[in-house]
Amino acid sequence: MIELAGVNHQFKIGKRGKERVVPVLHDIHLRVEKGEIVAIVGRSGSGKSTLLNLMSGYIRPSSGEIKVAGKTVTKLDEGEWANFRLANYGFIFQSFQLIGSMTAYENVELPLVLKGVASGERRKKVMQLMEQVGIAEFAGHYPSELSGGQQQRVSVARSLILEPPIVLADEPSGSLDSENEKILLTMIRQLNHELGITFVIITHDEQVASIAHRAIRLQDGRIGGLV
Repeated sequence: MIELAGVNHQFKIGKRGKERVVPVLHDIHLRVEKGEIVAIVGRSGSGKSTLLNLMSGYIRPSSGEIKVAGKTVTKLDEGEWANFRLANYGFIFQSFQLIGSMTAYENVELPLVLKGVASGERRKKVMQLMEQVGIAEFAGHYPSELSGGQQQRVSVARSLILEPPIVLADEPSGSLDSENEKILLTMIRQLNHELGITFVIITHDEQVASIAHRAIRLQDGRIGGLV
């Protein structure tokens, strides 16, 4: 489903003319199969978030090739990447990334609005999915009126509303207590099992990594093998 071959990435920092190059990722070779849950684990600064951003197309690698669903995405321009991302990816963030001025329902609905789906079909899809993740009774609430666990369920529902084959999760339980973390992890396992969604999860939490089919260590920008 996702394949990285010889991927390297570096950032330039400093003022123009006095820039210096900071290597972040080194010769990454990684393959994620369809229907897998793969955890990428490592300390802060190991390059985990950069790796996730490369997979999603938000940044381009300095060198190397990335394929998603057989398509060489490193050759796409920004507009093509945006359309590809909308069709193929869902995202779960540590900080939830909900829009405070919108209700839970409206946050989940937003991707469908952007895609131009008719209002009747939107309502059916949104309520069905909110019911599935156990948040339907809070559809009319704003994020500020929800607990952290409830907000994360809204975020999960929004990530799934366009039925993406791949979900990328960046420290998805980082803002949750242990009980809500268990609920989230159970939800991810269930969605993977029932819908065949491929999950790539960035985490430093061993409990989160334990639900993965494979946990791969990233250390100093290099793949360090299975955990």
